[in-house]
Amino acid sequence: MISFENITEGFELPSLKKEPITQLQLIRYAGASGDFNQIHTVPEYAKQAGLPGTIAHGMLSMGILAQMITNWVSPKQIKTYSVGFKGIAKPDDILTAKGFVKKKYENENGKFIECKVSVEDQNGEAKADGKVIIKF
Repeated sequence: MISFENITEGFELPSLKKEPITQLQLIRYAGASGDFNQIHTVPEYAKQAGLPGTIAHGMLSMGILAQMITNWVSPKQIKTYSVGFKGIAKPDDILTAKGFVKKKYENENGKFIECKVSVEDQNGEAKADGKVIIKF
């Protein structure tokens, strides 16, 4: 169990490295999310749209970040979560989610940490970043 007292600013959250993205994964994600934009599911369509091939849903990166966070703390502890998309992920990319404690504070509402989180590919290229506030 993680305690507020044992966390310091700069503490690195346990990272999460995923298996390479597959085309089948993108099709399944389209079904789960309801986002059937063909740039995610049909390689020929994506190429006609000027892309190198199909691309992963931005929300897939956001979901990987959420999984990393909830591997570490209970979803009930998450008070705010926001993410911005920075780059395109594609099949065969290996995404890694990571983060660190930017700020630790207490107020009349309790004990909190603010974490900076990000997802990058195997080349260190940013795909998404954001912040999460966690209550203890």
